[in-house]
Amino acid sequence: MTEQTAEPLLRLTGIKKVFLTDELETHALREIHLDVRKGEYVAIEGPSGSGKTTLLSILGLLDVASAGTYRLAGNEVSGIDARARAKIRNREIGFVFQSFNLIGDLTVRENVELPLVYRGMPAAERRSRVDAALDKVKMAHRGGHVPSQLSGGQQQRVAVARAVAGDPAIVFADEPTGSLDSKNGDAVMDLLDELHAGGATICIVTHAREYARRATRAIHLFDGSVVEDGAHAA
Repeated sequence: MTEQTAEPLLRLTGIKKVFLTDELETHALREIHLDVRKGEYVAIEGPSGSGKTTLLSILGLLDVASAGTYRLAGNEVSGIDARARAKIRNREIGFVFQSFNLIGDLTVRENVELPLVYRGMPAAERRSRVDAALDKVKMAHRGGHVPSQLSGGQQQRVAVARAVAGDPAIVFADEPTGSLDSKNGDAVMDLLDELHAGGATICIVTHAREYARRATRAIHLFDGSVVEDGAHAA
């Protein structure tokens, strides 16, 4: 089977998300049809309230759609329960959040290792993966520090290491530079560029146009619908 005919890594078909509050229906996503192939670098763009974070939450199995189907790595994941979603997130998905989401009383190494512990991975393999991930983000020398001893940029590098240590099928980044100054933001985006160049599949939500342009493909949302989907100019 050629790469052109192979099933996409992610496939959304007719995805809708409706929030119900006090008898009011809010349609956050409307009939989303979206394929993402292995090795792509996708930026999800759009104004505030357009549905970007909702879409990323569904793609990352943090939330479920109200209607439609979602296939991840060839498997239907639309109707699975919370435990099954958590297991798939642990094995197939890496997350980088705006607020880092590191555990304050764990060291850098322990933060990166924790998802691998939940996976039941043997200790020797965990050590090897943590070493490789921290080397990749140039944070091996800070392995014994806790997050409060790190700068914001360093914390986000650790978050990236945690996201990639398990060799996920895809890395989702939700405003990964939102809490950083421009210098550290550039450094984190450089790191994501390097991961993509090494073969990683990346999907990023960002308000920063200059960072979105680093992706090879842009998906524009407006009022919960995809209004544009195409390659970024080289």
